[in-house]
Amino acid sequence: MEEGTSKSPTDLAGTEDAPAGTEDALGQCGDPGERGEPDGCGDPDQCTDEVCEWDARQWDTREDCEVRQILDRIAGKWSLLVIALLDRRSLRFTELRREVDGISQRMLTVTLRQLERDGLVRRTVHPVVPPRVDYALTPLGATLHATIQSLVTWTERHQAEIASARADYDVRAAAEQAVAAHGR
Repeated sequence: MEEGTSKSPTDLAGTEDAPAGTEDALGQCGDPGERGEPDGCGDPDQCTDEVCEWDARQWDTREDCEVRQILDRIAGKWSLLVIALLDRRSLRFTELRREVDGISQRMLTVTLRQLERDGLVRRTVHPVVPPRVDYALTPLGATLHATIQSLVTWTERHQAEIASARADYDVRAAAEQAVAAHGR
């Protein structure tokens, strides 16, 4: 490795330059760790030091990591909105399309199919002419809504602090740019 460069533990895992234990600590996504449990078991309520390591590295960025794929799916802006809208009642496709500002028909279709495949949304086709299709949260989807609501509540509670931090950052960034421009 060249002097002055550094690699993250993720970059080092499985290489000769890796610190001892790095590969075992990181493991493969869902592979058993040293003690035979999956690294980052995915259940923070049951994770203890004795059981498994609860670590942000469990959200591996590799495409084949199930945890990363699920997080990417449910954290997408369209998925969050659809789940929030379906919290209290089922909706027809056209109702969802009206309620989700800016979503295309194709993107709504893709989002609903993905959420249905993941078991978060139930699609019901009614045998009428013209066909009527309703979408509703499954019991699993309803548990996710509670988590989303917690995030929304946190955001609402801290939005003024975040706005202040953004404004402070923008002032600092503008000052740094001005110093850099005058220093040339």
